[in-house]
Amino acid sequence: MKVSFWLKITLGLLFLVVLLGPLFAPHDLGSNLEHSLVTPNKTFLLGTDSNGRDILSLILHGARYSLLISTFVVLNCLIFGIIIGFWAGFNGKKTDKVFLFIADIFQAFPGILLAIAIAAFITPSIFNLILLLSFVGWVSYARVVRAQVLEIKSREFIQAGNALGATRWRLMWHYFLPNMAGPLIVQASFGMAGVILAESSLSFLGLGLPAHIPSLGKLLDSGVNLLLRTPHVSLFPGAVIMIFVLSFNLVGDYLRDRLT
Repeated sequence: MKVSFWLKITLGLLFLVVLLGPLFAPHDLGSNLEHSLVTPNKTFLLGTDSNGRDILSLILHGARYSLLISTFVVLNCLIFGIIIGFWAGFNGKKTDKVFLFIADIFQAFPGILLAIAIAAFITPSIFNLILLLSFVGWVSYARVVRAQVLEIKSREFIQAGNALGATRWRLMWHYFLPNMAGPLIVQASFGMAGVILAESSLSFLGLGLPAHIPSLGKLLDSGVNLLLRTPHVSLFPGAVIMIFVLSFNLVGDYLRDRLT
């Protein structure tokens, strides 16, 4: 199967889940203990959890939150990464050394462990989770931008622009950004997969989204103790996480081959 086919399928699913996912949910998210741990059937296509909630409905709502959070985190990382990467690449050796020192401090710790350590001290909310994952993830984007700036600014068309008196902002918008768009798009695609996995991991540990917001990670956690009895509670949310992460990674590989 061609990767371009995966790209079309993934983008189509993202569009449907983000915009229309909850509309397809066959049941509401209210608890009903009479239907606790029902195995998949015609009424509950993916079964129910220990509180009697329909797993398919929970997945559709949880996937929507995961994708929206991932999108905002990646956009934040792109914005801060571009600003800081340009600052480091343009302003000489001292500024570059300061940036590399800060980046090395961030990357000295595994990202998910740093996120867990910080999440333990903040109030669970969508806003705080987006800020946390953006704080942890901006460094890789800034490194990509810095490397691109150092490589592009030695090219002849940049030297010609400097000779003609072009301002730094004009060079950035008209020359640097178009030439580094490919690597940034690839980084963002891989970043979406990483953020979905990080958000699910934090929610699995009870450090991500608040209790009243459905999450794939929380749904996965709720079925851990029931794997031998009712594996469907964890199996289907885990499969959705795997499909999204795999799809974004395949899209990233496809874009890397086409754009870089």
